[in-house]
Amino acid sequence: MEPASLDTLNKLILLFVFDKMDMPMTDATVVQLTTSLNTWLSYMDCQHTIGYLIETNMLHRTRHEDNNYYSLTPDGRMCISHFYEKLPQELREEIADFVKKNRMLLRRNQEYYRHYYKNPDGTYTVELKIIDPAQTTLEIRLNAENRSTAKQAYEKWEEKAASIYYHIHEQLME
Repeated sequence: MEPASLDTLNKLILLFVFDKMDMPMTDATVVQLTTSLNTWLSYMDCQHTIGYLIETNMLHRTRHEDNNYYSLTPDGRMCISHFYEKLPQELREEIADFVKKNRMLLRRNQEYYRHYYKNPDGTYTVELKIIDPAQTTLEIRLNAENRSTAKQAYEKWEEKAASIYYHIHEQLME
């Protein structure tokens, strides 16, 4: 088997990452996963390759809450299934292992939005959301008396979001 060109390798890396993650991902998640947490791609190669994969119908882009979400199309899935062997086995194993260990963390980082800011009266507003690519599932705005309280809610959101959503849903739908 002949070695893949760098451009082809970049395309296969992204398709393989999307295949293993098996969920829509934001720009930030794709870049973090492929360039910051790992050195599979450079930032510029990542951006260029995403654009190419969208143009060639290998990735689908949707927009929600000021974020682009990318997902593998059936053509993209077929392409990676036919050509994944062009990726070096060590790289496939590295990607698969990393995704297996970090998928839920990456998903939570992307789906559990959190932000706080100071209001003119000195209090803080904490914005907490659960977002999926199609819609905001839950949005909560809390008023906090001080930065410490706002920061506490901010820090706990990622850990508590799912149980808070479940509790609210159960209380309202019973």
